[in-house]
Amino acid sequence: MLREIVGVREETVEFFEKSVKVNRLLQGLVQKHGEGFSNYVFDAKSGNVKGFLQLLLNGRSIATLDGLDTRLEDGDIVAIIPPVGGG
Repeated sequence: MLREIVGVREETVEFFEKSVKVNRLLQGLVQKHGEGFSNYVFDAKSGNVKGFLQLLLNGRSIATLDGLDTRLEDGDIVAIIPPVGGG
């Protein structure tokens, strides 16, 4: 679903600020991809990232790091992972 909203499987994002955190990345993606992205990622009432999504930084959950305040470095890979079902 998210891939359909943004139209690509992956993308490179550049920032010109010295220090960028995951939250800033998400806000930049909202600016780029609009309301559909925002509605998919953020809870409308609380403004928090929806609980069913996993955010990974270089394969590690940001929940085990500094959450949305996790700092990004040049070349980092952030993945937004939807829930997976199956059995």
